[in-house]
Amino acid sequence: MTTYVLVPGAGGEAWYWSRVVGELTRRGHEAITVDLPAADESAGLAEYVDVVVAAAEGQDDVVIVAQSMGALTAPLACKRLPVSLLVLVNAMVPAPGETGSDWWGATGQDGARRSNDEQEGRSPDGEFDPFTYFLHDVPPDVLAEAGDHDSDQSGRPFEDPWPLDGWPDVLTRVVSGRDDRFFPVEFQRRVSQERLGVTPDVLPGGHLVALSNPVGLVGLLESYQRR
Repeated sequence: MTTYVLVPGAGGEAWYWSRVVGELTRRGHEAITVDLPAADESAGLAEYVDVVVAAAEGQDDVVIVAQSMGALTAPLACKRLPVSLLVLVNAMVPAPGETGSDWWGATGQDGARRSNDEQEGRSPDGEFDPFTYFLHDVPPDVLAEAGDHDSDQSGRPFEDPWPLDGWPDVLTRVVSGRDDRFFPVEFQRRVSQERLGVTPDVLPGGHLVALSNPVGLVGLLESYQRR
């Protein structure tokens, strides 16, 4: 049995992983979800890491799976937990000394999003629509439930320079949603290769792939363990 610690992205709600938790437990694994202090204007990366570490306290062998912004926190937790595998999903892969606010310009995310919009026939200049970029492939029943979990995200953790000198000595895999409109797959591939030397595995699904394709994501997680 593997213990998976599931770190959400912006908004910080453990509910994001609800479909993945069900699939993991059905297959005999333990899943620990984390609620990050997303609404706390005083909480920076250090406080986020403390929450992840506290959630996994007492575990002997941990796989951390981090979604999007959760990638700023998860590698830091690896320094304090017995982590055998780190999996980043549609992730903000950080660089030493870079703030989360700087990440967008440093990686060219906006240009990649705009180019993808144009290729897929959307105007890149329209008002930002969460349904277009985050929820477009989420099933209707899950979408209805998601309305109760629309959480604010403080800008505070984006102010902190990422504190490590380099990536932790932990086996790292990267998962990219084939249909991600916010972090297009070619953008993710470039950033992952440049910053980690890792080529992502591509899975059908958008930015919130844990909601739109939990079975596929869990299958991929299990394949990493078998390898």
